[in-house]
Amino acid sequence: MMPPRAIKHRRSLLPDALSYLPDNVIDVILLHLPCEDAVRTSILSKKWRYHWCRLTELKIDESLWKTEKDLLNPTVKFTKIVYQLLSLHEGPITKFTLDVVHLASCREINNFIYFLSRNDIQHLVLNLSLGKEYKLPSSLFTCSQLRHLSLCFCSIQHISAFQRFDKLISLKLCEVNISSELLESLISHCPLLEELELDIADQSDTIEINAPMLRLFNLSGNISSVCLKNVPRLVKVLLYGDYIKAEDLDFAKLFECCPALEHLLFFSLGPEFSAGAGYEAPTRLPFNLNSVKRFYLRGIMLVESYELSYALCLIRSFPYLEYLEIKIHEYGFDCEDEDDEPIPEPLELKHLSDVTFNHLKEVKLGCLTGTTSELLLIKFLLAESPVLERMLIDRQYLDHEHLDTRLQIFAEISNFSRASPKAEVVYIDLSKSLSYELKY
Repeated sequence: MMPPRAIKHRRSLLPDALSYLPDNVIDVILLHLPCEDAVRTSILSKKWRYHWCRLTELKIDESLWKTEKDLLNPTVKFTKIVYQLLSLHEGPITKFTLDVVHLASCREINNFIYFLSRNDIQHLVLNLSLGKEYKLPSSLFTCSQLRHLSLCFCSIQHISAFQRFDKLISLKLCEVNISSELLESLISHCPLLEELELDIADQSDTIEINAPMLRLFNLSGNISSVCLKNVPRLVKVLLYGDYIKAEDLDFAKLFECCPALEHLLFFSLGPEFSAGAGYEAPTRLPFNLNSVKRFYLRGIMLVESYELSYALCLIRSFPYLEYLEIKIHEYGFDCEDEDDEPIPEPLELKHLSDVTFNHLKEVKLGCLTGTTSELLLIKFLLAESPVLERMLIDRQYLDHEHLDTRLQIFAEISNFSRASPKAEVVYIDLSKSLSYELKY
């Protein structure tokens, strides 16, 4: 048996595994660590001491300085961190995320953005919920290598140095104060732009989107202010409308130049969506969107409303629709109590009596509670879809009903006539990650 002194000597001869790791392996390890932990690896060995200074991806947020007993002003802490990064970092930074709040000064942010513009930044995320609106410096628009840009809670004014983002493929602007003319110019000067996300809180002027390579468009807020003018490759659109008047919403203007559109996700317009007396919503678009194959309608109440009218206007304009997903308003709208007025029958569904979904193959209905309006919708879809293969019905709320009530609803649905001999109705609990299905 080897004596203890010999064992200790043998261990001292073993190579330091951390010190002998290849540089590319160390890089991968550091990229998977939070910025603070990556800096702490400098104590592991001489080789690791300054390796974090060559990180190509950095994220700065409050977790770097926030403690249980904060005594220093966050601006002081942020300034110190930025100074250390500016003085110690070496090489390019390809991805940088800045997510900060409650800062009193923006000078350090300006300095760091200038630093990034000189270091081949490709992916930049700025979430700047500060005490006052932050005006982006002109140095941001000289980042010629940018491929992904995300800006939140800031202001873009005159861009003197900007020519174009030749390599930008994704752009996100959330609560960004920018004029419609400047926004149009910014988008049109991104020739490779494929993904665009806009959150427009208030915009009176029309914004024309000119993006020939655009494939995904995510629009929130005042969706009535946007016109998709030149988007020949646009495949998927997500709409999150809010604070809009029915008279101002013009889907014809929005979708007139979308020849390749296949997927449309339309969220609820909210209770504020209304119109003046005598206004009638359009029954359909002046043209068909023949390329639309999948339509997602979220958070809608099946009662007579402008919101439902506009949703049905879109459905009528999708003659080749293959997949339809409708998520009913989660709270339901079944108020047929003795003391309440009966809910009016959703007349818009009657207006669809001459329409058939000749290409509809699958339907998914979420958050059903078994109301008369919901059953009428199910009956209509089953009767007017000659090639329907499957209808998925979310049962998570139905399972809270008494067994007799559930069985009565299931029996009523099973007796509905079906235009397609292949159509099956599947009850599925969408609230569970591993959903179980019951077929009737």
